[in-house]
Amino acid sequence: MAGIGQLNAAYEVTNDIKALGVVLDCLLTFRKHAMAVERSCSYRSQAIRHIRHLLSTELAVTLACSLILTRLDYCNSVLYGAPASSIQVLQRVQNNAARIVFQAPRQSHAQPLLRELYWLPIQHRIEYKVAVLTSKSRISATAPTYLSRHIKAGVSERTLRSSAVPLLDKPFTRTDFARRAFRCSAPTVWNSLPETIISADSQSVFKSRLKTYFFRKAFD
Repeated sequence: MAGIGQLNAAYEVTNDIKALGVVLDCLLTFRKHAMAVERSCSYRSQAIRHIRHLLSTELAVTLACSLILTRLDYCNSVLYGAPASSIQVLQRVQNNAARIVFQAPRQSHAQPLLRELYWLPIQHRIEYKVAVLTSKSRISATAPTYLSRHIKAGVSERTLRSSAVPLLDKPFTRTDFARRAFRCSAPTVWNSLPETIISADSQSVFKSRLKTYFFRKAFD
């Protein structure tokens, strides 16, 4: 029994855990995850900056998308509802990547650069990912079961041209923390989209209209 007690004492409780490359903290602020992504992207950003004068703009965009934006987009749907401070860390990374592509000064305003690159800001990229995951259940039926089982059709509060794509039921929750769950975030994002998007009859059309919608929302 003494040996068991000594074994248990060797383990310490931690406030965060890394699962599939995402750092989950006990309060789901994702602060440590954002900082980890920032460190990872910073190394690659500096590498691109170092050789930027040798690259064409097209090649610089390709490198930025493959080495930086892919890391910003990885599992970003879990960041829905995360504190603005955590989102801002990731936004700085994207802004820096845009400045490197255009060889702009470090203090230059990034929004015109993001617009020219047709890059959605981080917050809109998160909502875009949630909407795409939802559409895979509603339109193409390719979403994993552990996600699609949480999505239920609701009673439409507005008239839709197509009854095949109804609004989704949003479950009642008492806390902001619970509203961040996929069963709440999915219907929240989906129900906020225009009819022309949620009535799309294919995944490709849905994504095209969705990105255009978020692009206008972000920059217009």
